[in-house]
Amino acid sequence: MRILFFGRGVISVQYAWAMEQAGHTVEFYVRQGRKETFGSSIELEMWDARKGKQLVKENWNVTLHEKISPGYDLIIVSVNTEQLPAAAQLLSAVAGSTPILIFNNLWQDLKSSISPLSMNNVVFGFPGGGGGIEDNRLRGGFLKMLFLEQPRAGTEAINNKVKVLLESAHFKIRWIKDMQNWLWNHFAMNAAMEAEVLRLGSFAAVLDHSDSFANVGRSMREMIPVIKARGGKADATSLLLTKIPPALLGTLFNKLVFAKGSLARLFMEYNNSRAGFAIHEVVREAKKLGIALPRLAAALENSGQHKEDVSG
Repeated sequence: MRILFFGRGVISVQYAWAMEQAGHTVEFYVRQGRKETFGSSIELEMWDARKGKQLVKENWNVTLHEKISPGYDLIIVSVNTEQLPAAAQLLSAVAGSTPILIFNNLWQDLKSSISPLSMNNVVFGFPGGGGGIEDNRLRGGFLKMLFLEQPRAGTEAINNKVKVLLESAHFKIRWIKDMQNWLWNHFAMNAAMEAEVLRLGSFAAVLDHSDSFANVGRSMREMIPVIKARGGKADATSLLLTKIPPALLGTLFNKLVFAKGSLARLFMEYNNSRAGFAIHEVVREAKKLGIALPRLAAALENSGQHKEDVSG
């Protein structure tokens, strides 16, 4: 397949590298002026966990474009959540009938999040990896598992195309029956994590404080009513975060999920993205619904980000 990745972020680069290794042609769309800034290669230092735990270290040559031309079999979009509306607007004008995989975190309802694109031309998924890029050096990695929505009426052919592509690159798909609900829960979890990042200064710092994940659980308890008010429900991960006593939850995450040397911990340590957007989105929605979120509101207040508009 000939695949265009929208953006040259950490997720796009890692999965594009994996697709190229599987024999596919991969290229990137970047904003005007970024082609020269980024250059024709990127330094990789990432863990590939599809077949064991293998460290990839290489200077990878990439093809960048500042315009989107026809001829691609698939476009994969993985951008910062706040950038998705502009990406969808651009793709609606230039992508034509090329199928699109939205590989992204989302808080809006699915249809609104990709408007004016047609839902019949889009499938939604979520990566199983992370990390960060700094000074043209990517550090992070990806797991064998990733997430893909079960086909909706009208998307069967696109889902199958994405399935064939991912399996050709030796990824294992976990099918999600209700992608909307799954993403709402995942976005809320991100907001809870970002509250700790604002409190402590970085994603890496969160890993070094025993109370961080206990606080994540407490914040999730506040947000479950927001998810339910939107017509969703707590999924398995949210139930884990809200039902386990906070002290035990902190131990579970620090000692097991993010144990020293684990890939999950490495992905977090290298994450240098700016925290706050997920909190603003959840707080804005909660205000519309008349639901108080004191922990998240305090995180914004203490960081000074409360000055930004969260009134909707």
